[in-house]
Amino acid sequence: MTVPPRLRRALVRMRRDIAFIAAGMTLHLLPLLLHCWVVMLLLGTVFDPDPDTPVVLAFSLPLLFVAGWGLTEPQRWRFRALCGVELPRLRFREIKRQFGYNLLIGPLLVVLELLLLALLLVAVAAALVLVWVWLVPPQWRRDHGGYVVPAGYLTVAGLLALAAVPPLAGGLVRLEILVGRAVLGVSRSDELARRVEDLTESRAGAVDAADAERRRIERDLHDGAQQRLVSLALNLGLAKATLTDLPPEAQQVIDAAHREAKDAIEELNNLVRGLHPAVLDELGLDAALSGLAARAPLPVRLRVDLPADLPTDLPQRMAPAVEAVAYFVVSEALTNIAKHAREATRAEVTLTRLGGILRVVIADDGSGGADPSGGSGLKGLAQRVRSVDGTFRMSSPVGGPTMMSVELPCPM
Repeated sequence: MTVPPRLRRALVRMRRDIAFIAAGMTLHLLPLLLHCWVVMLLLGTVFDPDPDTPVVLAFSLPLLFVAGWGLTEPQRWRFRALCGVELPRLRFREIKRQFGYNLLIGPLLVVLELLLLALLLVAVAAALVLVWVWLVPPQWRRDHGGYVVPAGYLTVAGLLALAAVPPLAGGLVRLEILVGRAVLGVSRSDELARRVEDLTESRAGAVDAADAERRRIERDLHDGAQQRLVSLALNLGLAKATLTDLPPEAQQVIDAAHREAKDAIEELNNLVRGLHPAVLDELGLDAALSGLAARAPLPVRLRVDLPADLPTDLPQRMAPAVEAVAYFVVSEALTNIAKHAREATRAEVTLTRLGGILRVVIADDGSGGADPSGGSGLKGLAQRVRSVDGTFRMSSPVGGPTMMSVELPCPM
């Protein structure tokens, strides 16, 4: 005889629920018995003093501690194996939550579990009452001829009770899962901390991936387009030097193409340096910033204080993402000063590393009035700084001076 799929699923679910409740009754009953034992000992010390009672009580109290802490792992196994509910592994510092579940909530749940299992046993016994009657000796059946009607009533009542067991068991299982997740599950603060940690890791991965992509673009431009432009400029220079018998119009075209090729090479060099200069990887942040200061269109005083004898728990070089952000900030700041800082005659760049913080300060003597919320350039700088958990501050009163301060955590 084939069992319908719906009935088969219901039987499997009921068997799982009963197994979950029976396992919970076993784990919850132990703390309840320990509670009763300790209460009896305490009452004995009050009403019937015995010299041995304090000693027994002293050995019984640690059992409560072991039960309150040691039963958490079996409870996790019960939820995971029988219901597919994964509870986190709680640390010892969260022992209050474990004590609350195992020593307070568990003894309350075991009452419901015992009532449900008792209902199941009584229902099975009542539903099979005719079988029990059939097993008794025939003489008893002849002497008690009126047993059929009461046995029929008991059978019907037992079947009705059996029909009520699955929904009651399912409700009790859902209640235990709700309580277990609330007490033994991840607290809201832990969940927020875990999410913040995951977001920090994913953001760090995105920043590293973006930095790696910029490095790849820099290599491709340097090894590909830049080399082609250099070759084109050389060929045009040779043509300009050797083809002297061409008409003046052709000479002018070659000369203009030569100048355009050299300008394109210069612009491409600036673009490559803005993406991720090779000197930053090879010689470090000090050398890369020295090159920026030397190429700036106005005098720049650069002071870099990066100690070479850091403690052993800190790396001598900062994380590549931090160095790239610091270089980008200084490069963009000097570009903005050259383009937008009215009446600026000089700039000053200071880098200081104090323990795990790199502080970058860029100042100029212009007329000020820069507004970080007024343009995309300064907003982009602030976003780039925040991508590595840095802080961006700017002071630019009307009349000057303007000072930009950036703090970057390092190492990451």
